[in-house]
Amino acid sequence: MKIVVTRPIAQEALSILRSEGDVAVGPDEPPIPTADEVARMITDADIVYTLPANPVNGDAIRGAKKLRMIATMGTGYDNIDVSAAKERGIPVTFAPGILDETTADGAFALLLATARRLGEAERFLRAGKYRGWTPFMFTGQDVHGATLGIVGMGRIGLAVARRARGFAMQVLYHDARRNPGAEQELGAAYVGDLNELLARSDFVSLHVPLLAETRHLMDADRLRKMKRTAILINTSRGPVVDEKALAQAVKDGVIAGAGLDVYEREPAVEPALLELENVVLLPHIASASERTRTRMAVRAAENIRAFISGKPLLDPVP
Repeated sequence: MKIVVTRPIAQEALSILRSEGDVAVGPDEPPIPTADEVARMITDADIVYTLPANPVNGDAIRGAKKLRMIATMGTGYDNIDVSAAKERGIPVTFAPGILDETTADGAFALLLATARRLGEAERFLRAGKYRGWTPFMFTGQDVHGATLGIVGMGRIGLAVARRARGFAMQVLYHDARRNPGAEQELGAAYVGDLNELLARSDFVSLHVPLLAETRHLMDADRLRKMKRTAILINTSRGPVVDEKALAQAVKDGVIAGAGLDVYEREPAVEPALLELENVVLLPHIASASERTRTRMAVRAAENIRAFISGKPLLDPVP
């Protein structure tokens, strides 16, 4: 059984895989393997273990004649052509539920950093420009007592809402389905109209999967629905936001700022965003704690072990 791992992963996960078959590991970063490189890498694979940044498209799946299973260590699986896999009867697994709390920590840290202009202030100090305290230096926005609009009240959205309550924030949420648990536990208020949520929120945090209907969910029109003092946070998937429109909206003062951990054409970032001081940009690290990333890697390996052993898959993609 040949298991191809597209990028290096935690040793704990590799140990599981090596006990189950012959393991080939792709190159370390940088650069990230392209779709064509992944396709060549998995040509003779029985099982593919992919990472969220590594695309396994239809051509790659159809070209891997021996392929029997695909596993990803991500909580999302938009990098895999699931339809192409299903056509061949190839099961796909993911790793849900593991990174929720860590990602919520990251999202809230990004919210705080953007609201309080921490990135700007640190760059100012490191550049040797700090000459002493003044009352108006880097004044930002209060987070406590503000209104947070959460778009997508799934596991991560709920975890962010719990953190918001610790800051005495009013929590609004929009989702395709209501979450009675969030309403009962946290007093979160459901808003059925996304535009209304955008208009009422001081901060908007995105927690939706990348689907056809969520691509460019936040476009120029939706950004104009937000308050001029509002801040947009995205730790979900980059293409959920139209980056060109966002850069223009921030530049023109349509909204006050943004905090991003994911990008539309990752790892590339819209150049106009890089020029804006009131945008905080992180390199996809919201789930990047050592413990969580190791657990994600091990869970994907455990799905592969279950498959090889003929046991039910732990986390099959529906």
